[in-house]
Amino acid sequence: MSQRTDRAAAFGQNLYLDTRGAIDAPVPFTEAVVDGLAAGGGLYVPQELPSMTIEEIVALAELPYAQRAAAIYKAFNVDLPDGVIDELMARAYGDNFDDEAVCPITSLDESTHILELWHGPTSAFKDMALQCLPHFFSASAQQLRDQGKLGHEFMILVATSGDTGKAALEGFKGVDGVSIGVLFPDGGVSDIQRKQMVTTTGDNVQVWAVRGNFDDCQTGVKRTFSDADFANALLDEHAIALSSANSINWGRLLPQVVYYISSYAELVAAGKIAAGAEIDVCVPTGNFGNILAAWYAKQIGVPIGMLLCASNDNRVLTDFINSGTYDISDRPFVLTASPSMDILVSSNLERQLFELTGRDGDAIRQWMTDLAEKRCFRVDAATFAKVRENFSADSIDNATCLATIKAVLDEYDYLIDPHTAVAYAAAQNLRGENPVLIASTAHWAKFGDNVYRALHALAPAAALPDETAQLTGCQLNERIAEETDKHDIPAGLANLDAMEVRFTDTIDGNVEAIEAAARAFLAR
Repeated sequence: MSQRTDRAAAFGQNLYLDTRGAIDAPVPFTEAVVDGLAAGGGLYVPQELPSMTIEEIVALAELPYAQRAAAIYKAFNVDLPDGVIDELMARAYGDNFDDEAVCPITSLDESTHILELWHGPTSAFKDMALQCLPHFFSASAQQLRDQGKLGHEFMILVATSGDTGKAALEGFKGVDGVSIGVLFPDGGVSDIQRKQMVTTTGDNVQVWAVRGNFDDCQTGVKRTFSDADFANALLDEHAIALSSANSINWGRLLPQVVYYISSYAELVAAGKIAAGAEIDVCVPTGNFGNILAAWYAKQIGVPIGMLLCASNDNRVLTDFINSGTYDISDRPFVLTASPSMDILVSSNLERQLFELTGRDGDAIRQWMTDLAEKRCFRVDAATFAKVRENFSADSIDNATCLATIKAVLDEYDYLIDPHTAVAYAAAQNLRGENPVLIASTAHWAKFGDNVYRALHALAPAAALPDETAQLTGCQLNERIAEETDKHDIPAGLANLDAMEVRFTDTIDGNVEAIEAAARAFLAR
């Protein structure tokens, strides 16, 4: 990571392309973050990736987390002044996290390390990006206004499978010049996740339940973004443009790259691995953003061997990595014990395939057209070979997921949530000789019902005992804490029953319903 004596003079050199080759010219980081989705439906990626030596990576351990993040953003040549980057990172990663390390690592044994990404205000890994993105979004928008390139405000529209929604609401509430609306699948999130969203405070926030599953939410939001007439109407009527806080926004992905680079430095500093030694990384993923961030960290210089992709019963990514065919044409959508991964259309796979094809926008455009029209595409042999060089994959069914929660507690006295259990089980099946870093994506108390089933050997779909079923999510978590002596429930989860429910609307997941709801919100 070369030192820049005058980084401001280099602004604009690291611009952003789109994965479908549809934009007229590359744009700087600030425009990519504010746009969210590129014109033509593609996703932004940087023209160039920085390169870091092992010595530079290891040296990051000497800095507080916020300064590590700032150093990596500067290496990406983000077109904001150094002092602004430093200030924004200090705000993003401060006492809003309940651990000074921000994302500490717990080692279960000499070769199994758990990266705890859930110490932020909503107790999910999405906080790692969504405590950061709103600051950079706001600063980017202001810089563009100062440059005369921007004359409107924004509405962030977010589809969530559970965790992104609350993290985005928490990050953007109260941000000047931004409104945020979140859509979640009705009945498709945990009681705790739902309460976190519908009790959110702030005048610039709105939440809707959607009839259907997460893919319905995500597809509806993507089509809303692609509706030029609606976009023009928002600008004419409200001087507002749509943008995204989902992981389709590069500003969501870059903070995730940071924590994989940082984690390697932490492991070396703690004496868990030798500098330069390879690790494998196992990620529970549905939308592919979290594991893609690890791939980018590997390209930058982190000695990562294999990326282990952990799926639940919605195993579309596992099947793709093992076959080269992405097929959802006749694939049922399964509600699982790990609902944040209940996704069939994995948006960030587009970025990964763009990189593995040597940045072939024509190929990506054709595959994404096939996916939209035929619900299926198959990559060429060369691209599939590169997928196999980098990734291995396994899917973990509901019963194994719950059994893993109990097994890890019994063996290590460590309580994990269902998503982390999927990753742990997949890591045991896929791992080779390298130590494994497992991404732990949520605090167990976000999914107390399934943790309770795991601890009491109940079947995944089994009803809870009558008396237990009467408990709220918060009360159930208190019971689990008493049974396991794990009294670390974050206040933001423990106090939800006392919070006022502010949002009760349920809408359809089609474009017309989403646009009507957004109009009503903005006209309030």
